[in-house]
Amino acid sequence: MAIAPPDNGTPPDPAQPRTGFDRFFEISARGSTMSREVRGGLATFFTMAYIVVLNPLILGGAVDGDGKKLSIPALAAATALVAGLMTMLMGVVGRFPMALAAGLGVNALVAYEIAPEMTWADAMGLVVIEGVIIAVLVLTGLRTAVFRSVPTQLKTAIGVGIGLFLTIIGLVDAGFVRRIPDVANTTVPVGLGISGKIVSWPMLVFVVGLLVTLVLVVRRVRGAILIGILASTVLAIIVEAVANVGPSFVDGKPNPKGWSLNVPELPKQVVDVPDLSLLGNFNVLDSWSRAGWLVPLMFVFTLLITDFFDTMGTMVAIGQEGNMLDERGTPPRAKEILLVDSIAAAAGGAASVSSNTSYIESAAGVGEGARTGVANLVTGALFLLAMFLAPLSVVVPFEAASTALVVVGFLMMTAVRTIDWTDYEIAIPAFLTITFMPFTYSISNGIGAGIISYVVLKLAKGKARDIHPLLYGVAALFVLYFLRGPIESVVL
Repeated sequence: MAIAPPDNGTPPDPAQPRTGFDRFFEISARGSTMSREVRGGLATFFTMAYIVVLNPLILGGAVDGDGKKLSIPALAAATALVAGLMTMLMGVVGRFPMALAAGLGVNALVAYEIAPEMTWADAMGLVVIEGVIIAVLVLTGLRTAVFRSVPTQLKTAIGVGIGLFLTIIGLVDAGFVRRIPDVANTTVPVGLGISGKIVSWPMLVFVVGLLVTLVLVVRRVRGAILIGILASTVLAIIVEAVANVGPSFVDGKPNPKGWSLNVPELPKQVVDVPDLSLLGNFNVLDSWSRAGWLVPLMFVFTLLITDFFDTMGTMVAIGQEGNMLDERGTPPRAKEILLVDSIAAAAGGAASVSSNTSYIESAAGVGEGARTGVANLVTGALFLLAMFLAPLSVVVPFEAASTALVVVGFLMMTAVRTIDWTDYEIAIPAFLTITFMPFTYSISNGIGAGIISYVVLKLAKGKARDIHPLLYGVAALFVLYFLRGPIESVVL
């Protein structure tokens, strides 16, 4: 169980008369209030609003098999639209504070591996197919059954690993941790700032913002995480106005001391008309005739494994952070949560913005007190507004938003104490799960390493009966997932 967020205060009395809205979303029953849900929704949006800018850059920077590119303005509008609608759908159906948007990693796979083998419409058609398959697995109960077959302590390790993953994402996005160039006599892969020093204004903004947020958290100030983001953004705007730092890339050339992705300056234009021309631009059949059956099949399998287990890990981590898991480590309305996530995957393909999936940045909202789907209504509404207010949605730089990810990473890390580290049969899989996520930058890789090692160690100890039958199949699928490179090289 994670440390209680700084603004918990005294929970409402569930016995008090409640409105229909309160009963539907279980606001009082989960110990929350409308103000906490609103703050949580705002915090979640600010920590993941970058996707409205980043997803178009990733998809718009690639070409398909016909040499065509997707329109960046149209990608931005569709990214915000699908994120807003799917996040609100999760709020109403799943009633769980977990926002959705175009998945990072998956969009790169679509842009640089799938699309070059076919047209953009064909590539997005494969994403739709993958989403439909996952939805069928949910409706048949298989996806929920697989989720429940994972041992409780391994689910805890998943949450802890995602906490570390969030932390490294925040540190890297803020430029506080950077890859060290390959030079002679250097074996350290990453280091502090630029040449081991904090020598840029954006890094200083991140450090100051992080310290301010940590102080607010320790003093249990209500809205600590959201206040930290907003205060860091204001400081960043002032710094940019005075120092004129600029972006991290200028005319295609790197500027190591620049802002990551978003430059914090007040936009000249506030309202813009969204371009929704990419909606419905997908084809589910042509890819199979153009690239053969095996190439699309391997791509769908890779997308399937990534979406299937990333979401499982994310909802465990968020539920763990908000103390919303039952004794088996399962969040409320798990089937509905997984179903909406599956629909979002298909919706992302249908809108040409790649598979939409759950975002671990939602933990920032949970850290602010969000416990219900009401927070999603706030986050989703802001995404829909971002279609028209795109210039305003890019004011918050990574250096300001990343402070929340580091703080939430700490809160999620505290659950590590509930793992029995004296029992090597669970401790070793837990350790591999926790370490593989940040070190390989993948939730699925961590889950796969944990499940495979758990099955192998139990079999080695002669305890085959301790393994849920479904885990054998899951472990086998992960073996195929990790070996897909050699398999493709032999078969294709």
